[in-house]
Amino acid sequence: MDKRLIIIDGNSIINRAFYALPEMTSKDGLKTNAIYGFTTMLFKIIDTYKPTHISVAFDRKAPTFRHLEFKEYKAGRKKMPDELREQFEPLKELLDKFNIHRLELDGYEADDIIGTVSKLGEENDYKVFIVTGDKDAIQLASNKTTTLITKKGVGEVEEYNFDSVMEKYEMTPTQFIDLKGLMGDKSDNIPGVPGIGEKTGIKLIKEFSSIENLVEHTDELKGSVKKKIEENKELAIMSKRLATIIRDVPIEVNLEELEYGDYDKDAVIEEFKRFGFTSLISRLIDLDGGNEPIEEVALELNIKSLDNEEELINEIKEKKELIIKTVTKVGNILEKNILYMFISVDGENIYYLNEGQISLFKDVLESNEIKKFGYNLKDDYIALRPYDIKLENMYFDITIAEYLIDSASSTSYECSAIAMKYLTRKIKSKEDLLGKGAKAKKFEELDIEELSEYIAQIVNVVKLSSEKMEKSLNESDMDSLFYAVEMPLVEVLGEMEFVGIEVDREMLNELGTEFKEIISKLESEIYEMAGESFNINSPKQLGVILFEKLELPVIKKTKTGYSTNAEVLDKLRDKHEIIDKITEYRQIVKLNSTYVEGLLGIMNPISNRIHSSFNQTITTTGRISSTEPNLQNIPVKMEMGRKIRKVFIAGKNHKLVDADYSQVELRVLANMSGDENMIDAFKHGEDIHAKTASQIFDVDINDVTPRQRSEAKAINFGIVYGKSDFGLSEDLNIPVKQAKEYINSYFEKYSKIKEFMDRTIEDATVNGYITTLLNRRRYIPELKSSNFMLRNAGKRAAMNAPIQGSAADIIKIAMVNVYKKLEESNLKSKLILQVHDELIVEATDDEIEIVEKIVREEMENAFSMDVHLDVDLNVGYSWYETK
Repeated sequence: MDKRLIIIDGNSIINRAFYALPEMTSKDGLKTNAIYGFTTMLFKIIDTYKPTHISVAFDRKAPTFRHLEFKEYKAGRKKMPDELREQFEPLKELLDKFNIHRLELDGYEADDIIGTVSKLGEENDYKVFIVTGDKDAIQLASNKTTTLITKKGVGEVEEYNFDSVMEKYEMTPTQFIDLKGLMGDKSDNIPGVPGIGEKTGIKLIKEFSSIENLVEHTDELKGSVKKKIEENKELAIMSKRLATIIRDVPIEVNLEELEYGDYDKDAVIEEFKRFGFTSLISRLIDLDGGNEPIEEVALELNIKSLDNEEELINEIKEKKELIIKTVTKVGNILEKNILYMFISVDGENIYYLNEGQISLFKDVLESNEIKKFGYNLKDDYIALRPYDIKLENMYFDITIAEYLIDSASSTSYECSAIAMKYLTRKIKSKEDLLGKGAKAKKFEELDIEELSEYIAQIVNVVKLSSEKMEKSLNESDMDSLFYAVEMPLVEVLGEMEFVGIEVDREMLNELGTEFKEIISKLESEIYEMAGESFNINSPKQLGVILFEKLELPVIKKTKTGYSTNAEVLDKLRDKHEIIDKITEYRQIVKLNSTYVEGLLGIMNPISNRIHSSFNQTITTTGRISSTEPNLQNIPVKMEMGRKIRKVFIAGKNHKLVDADYSQVELRVLANMSGDENMIDAFKHGEDIHAKTASQIFDVDINDVTPRQRSEAKAINFGIVYGKSDFGLSEDLNIPVKQAKEYINSYFEKYSKIKEFMDRTIEDATVNGYITTLLNRRRYIPELKSSNFMLRNAGKRAAMNAPIQGSAADIIKIAMVNVYKKLEESNLKSKLILQVHDELIVEATDDEIEIVEKIVREEMENAFSMDVHLDVDLNVGYSWYETK
């Protein structure tokens, strides 16, 4: 095999990677985008060019001979950002784990080391490849050396050898040095000859071959070019010297030490896990070189159809646990859609049941004595409900576990990512199996062999990874949160999705008609004010009307024209009456498209209800989110938005019991900070916003004005969300100085809250994460950022996350307890909705009283704090009536 030597310009590639990729941060706060970009480039180069030997050259801080000759060399270069600087050492450590040779030497640049090593490689009959983003290295191209210049960040390279340089520039690679001597180089501050550009430079080098020969024959030149060369002879020669890569650096290199391939893949994998490079682990496994990583692979998986139900049922009852995964066809949530159900006890012997066999397992599936393990168990719960089976004792879901362990994961808790992280195992993802987009297959289109192989891998990963995840949950003190709150919540959310909430189609159509009339009226008014008709939904056309025709002040410009976003319109409100009309128009259009047309499109034709999806693993705070529709996002600040709630109604002979925590986040703040003033206000049932106003504005609580109370409310919630004086000034439309005084006054009166906030930021900076009352962790790497804006964002997150996260934990406990109590009481009433701090039960008319009692008791006693949890409870036929 040919000896193939790759030499990488470390500084050049890490720089290009840093600026090409968005910011990435590991759990411990290390910026990693440059390391990630460098590594992906390294993988691509290894895969494409199959090196036998590799070395990476780095610059050192010490001045080089070029600086000594020309002190202005590289002067004016932008200082390296700290976010990039901090990635150098971790990258070098990673290269060491790869057993990849590194070179650096005081007094010389990486270019010179590369030039020396490439020359040595050529002399020893190596095929040499130089990887850099610096075109200076084109001078090193030859018949034996190919210079690879990165482009499009570090994603692609352009190849230069002797022939390609001659073809492109009509000069030899070494003449490229002469060209740079004439042209100069702004990035390195090499002066060159003032006024000589690339076109003239190439023409001169083609005619005279070198700068030295050109200088000797200036009498053959004419006009301004002659004058420029004659006046700058020494500058041109010096510039060539500065641009020349030295190829005899006094550095000892034994090419055999550069041999690539003998490294410990497991050690590299551990580094990747530390950086959070889960996606690169699978690429590493496939990469040539290195020992095979230790894979914790199960025995050969035994996948077969079930022909002896009794034997498997007895085994399940004996072991008291099973792993389950259902596979469903596309269909209505209320219908029987299961294609196959896969079951295993040990994760190695895996059985698939057809639809007709499912009912035989009803007892074990509904048994509370048997623990159920799985991946996305909520899907299995919902799939089994039409078969009159309620999956009980869902004990361990690897998706939920991984969400607690790493709530900021970018992999959406895909089983393939979990397999890679915990088992160093490459398995197919759902996208690998089905494809994506319009051409994606459906499960029902696969044959049983392909399908069973895919599901069997998931079942096996559940078995092996759950043991490791359980250990991680225990070590981080989140086992109680997982087993007592998050896992029981899977059933609650599954049942809520299956039951859904009824929608009044007639009311929806009425609202649609009303919205369209308002939209039409607003259009006419806007056209009249503008003096012409135009597309209000087009930012470009709207920009022309506002900033050219009406000559309103331009607030912000984009690449395509004027910005007309909500923030811009808000700043223009007092400049023209058209602004309020446009804002109202946008709000009504969005309400109509999202909620009227949107809800009509997703109403279930069987139940006449909306079956929203409740997501347990989306937010970093621990809050539940919902999609199709997003019920958390229904606007309530404007009357037309509130009207949307009229369409959500109780079924026949039912009412909606709506219970909402009163100021739960402020109560959590009072409890966690231990602030006596705030605790006292809550204990005595005082209006907390009026109390805060009286404290800040130094007036009797009975003399607090509505405006003062409103401002105090903004301050209370601003403190919870870590608002700055600038943010508060924007909210209240007051000077920043006044907002700062408000905040200072607040912290004077509630001093323990200030201490709590400061302590939280300090602890989060040291630990890298915050914890809630139930020990939920949220990692905040931004706190260690050297970027002021990011660091401040991290501080705000650190102040808010324990409060918002604890409130989320409390509402989840309440949901689980309310659900259990309704079940234990054998009531027909159902918990159907959770929005922020609010629970809604659809109660039968004859159960309303007991439901009210259950909901109030379970919510108020969900978690014991120094401050009592208060609940506002209302009953109505529609969601609108309960508010």
